[in-house]
Amino acid sequence: MSDIATMAEKQTALVESRDGSSDDEDFTWTEEEEKALVRRIDLLVMPLLIMGFFVLQLDRGNIGNAMTDFFLQEVGITQNQFNVGQQLLSLGIVLLEIPSNMILYRTGPTIWIGTQIIAWGFVATFQAFQKGLAPFLITRLLLGFCESGFIPAGLFTITRWYKRDETSKRFSWFFIGNMFAGACSGLIAYGILHMRGICGLGGWQWLFLIEGILTVLAGVIFLTLFPSSPSNPTTLLHHVYFTPRESQILHRRILLDDATKAQTHRHVSLSELKHTLSNWRLIPHILLTICGLAPSALFMAYAPSLVVSFGFDRLRANAMTSIGAWILLLTNIAWGMISDKIGRRGPMVTLGLVLFWGATLGNRLLIESKNANLRFAFITLGIMFSSNWHPVNGSWMALNTETSGERSITMAVLIMSANTAGIVGSQIFQQEDRPLYRNGWTIIIGLVSFSLLMSIVANVQYRVLNRRGKTKQDGSKFSF
Repeated sequence: MSDIATMAEKQTALVESRDGSSDDEDFTWTEEEEKALVRRIDLLVMPLLIMGFFVLQLDRGNIGNAMTDFFLQEVGITQNQFNVGQQLLSLGIVLLEIPSNMILYRTGPTIWIGTQIIAWGFVATFQAFQKGLAPFLITRLLLGFCESGFIPAGLFTITRWYKRDETSKRFSWFFIGNMFAGACSGLIAYGILHMRGICGLGGWQWLFLIEGILTVLAGVIFLTLFPSSPSNPTTLLHHVYFTPRESQILHRRILLDDATKAQTHRHVSLSELKHTLSNWRLIPHILLTICGLAPSALFMAYAPSLVVSFGFDRLRANAMTSIGAWILLLTNIAWGMISDKIGRRGPMVTLGLVLFWGATLGNRLLIESKNANLRFAFITLGIMFSSNWHPVNGSWMALNTETSGERSITMAVLIMSANTAGIVGSQIFQQEDRPLYRNGWTIIIGLVSFSLLMSIVANVQYRVLNRRGKTKQDGSKFSF
């Protein structure tokens, strides 16, 4: 134990000594050393972040599965009241997104992210005992408050561990947690909902209990195992993952790629906050995120119920909707890898939205169809292209930030936009519009069309800026 403490002290001293001295500048390493270290980061940092996103999505999305198990009737709420609860979840996230990331910047990812996971895990667990409209609304709002900041915190943490040309792929890996949960949730729910009647509880109650307890355990694991930073990769229990030389390589390779990451202040400055919130270049990204992800939020809550309305069994429908989510996971990985390979994020975002637009158009045209299998096929297509472009859009935004603090706030703005999409999406399907939801599908077409237009605008603005010789503070061109 004393050897571990000594090594941790050496690493801390190494970090404190980094002041731009000639010894630090002369420090070199081989390409093989760097590749081996990146592989170790991939096996250490990314799985823990993915695990956090996995349990977040389980707790956020399992209410869609609960809907197929008499949730509305047993809690005592209507469909439109359910929609309001979904809005409150997203609102809670939006309200605390930026404050949460400012806390992250002070405390570091280990303590803040781990504490968040445990907090929303307890809320998710005890929502199994809600009864009535007021407890339902309060629970959804509390879940949003506790979840706020996790996703941008994860994205920001990735930018601290990886170089710029490595981030798109890792952003996509991070969102695997989200999409893997979407793919598994239907299958998990199919099994758990069969527990109805055990100990006098409904299947939806067992769903919340089991998945909530799993989240609390995930939070404990994160607190125990996640390393502090590339320059000091030790855990809260002082376990050392890398030697001092390896730690210096991790730190130096990041600084050589992006000197702004040398900033060591532990707060986001007021100027950084103002500059980010007044950055007009973010407007197309914000609008394409809100309009493009609104239908995705809708699918999360209503996909199993839609499949039931086609004529399929209510429990089987939960498993069937996971098919599109599994394919989404694969398209998400492909989009991230291709984006890093070709060095272009904007065109990949636009391509993803083109495919999503085609799927939503098919769903709208088929609302009168009696062919259940065909309608299910197009719902699956809609799910598989609903958000594979979203992580690439996040990487695109991060690459065009000026400073580390600005990058943190930009990631918060991105996820605020995504949760604003949840507020919009939760009201698209109204009780009086069912079972075909003609108006709802028409609105979806309009939203995705506008999102596609904004992705084109975002591409054009960076090309125009580069052609006019505009650059970022470090003199580099804007990424597109």
